This record gives sequence, structure tokens and C-alpha cells, in this order.
Amino acid sequence: MTTFKAPESPFKADNTASGKAGVTLMNNQIGVVVADVMKKHDNVTVTYLPSMIRVDCVGRMDFVYSEISEALGEDEGFFDAAEFEENMSTHYGKMIHMDDRTVMFGNLEEAAAFIGDMLPPEVSR
Repeated sequence: MTTFKAPESPFKADNTASGKAGVTLMNNQIGVVVADVMKKHDNVTVTYLPSMIRVDCVGRMDFVYSEISEALGEDEGFFDAAEFEENMSTHYGKMIHMDDRTVMFGNLEEAAAFIGDMLPPEVSR
């Protein structure tokens, strides 16, 4: 009698931390420029798909609004958190919108430390 064993699935669940973060952008004029700006960073991978663009990183990535506005040929202040949200459809990892940038973290502890550094010190009573 022959016994058959199914091969292990490459799609099995893996709940270990990846240390990655990323966004899905619309594949439009603004999304392409944002992706072009971000792919210059060492830890960022950009994947162009027919209807969307994936921008993924290992660790942390900063979408600096002034840099993106300049690449778009617009005045500083054109690209902001609202414009970013308008062109993004989904994300994974911790996202923090600031006045001058959106920061993505693949590590929750690093994001928590970053947020903690932005908070005023606690006052003892």
C-alpha cells in the first residue's frame, strides 16, 4: 500500500514579526511620483502593479511632504497628510502623521518609543 503525503503549503500562517511596514498607493500621477521619491531610500521596495503601487520598508520610512511636493513640481505645503490619505488605499505597520511627514514603523516598540519621545514629560503630583 502506498501512502501519499501532501506537500507543505507555502501559504501557511506565520505570526512572527516581520519588521516591515507599507502602503498601497493609487497608480495615478501623484502615486507614481510618491513611489519614485520613496524608492530612492535604501530600506524601501516599490512594486508597480496595474492598478496600485506597493511601497514597503524594513524598519522605518518617512514620507517627507516637502520632498514629495518638490518632486510633484508644487509649492511646499501642497502634499500633506490629507493628500497622502487621498492617494493611499491601505497600509500595514504603525503609521504616524506629523505636520511635515508621515512616518511608518515596522516595529511597534520603535513606534511606541517615538511617540513617547513626542509626549511632554509626566508631572509628578
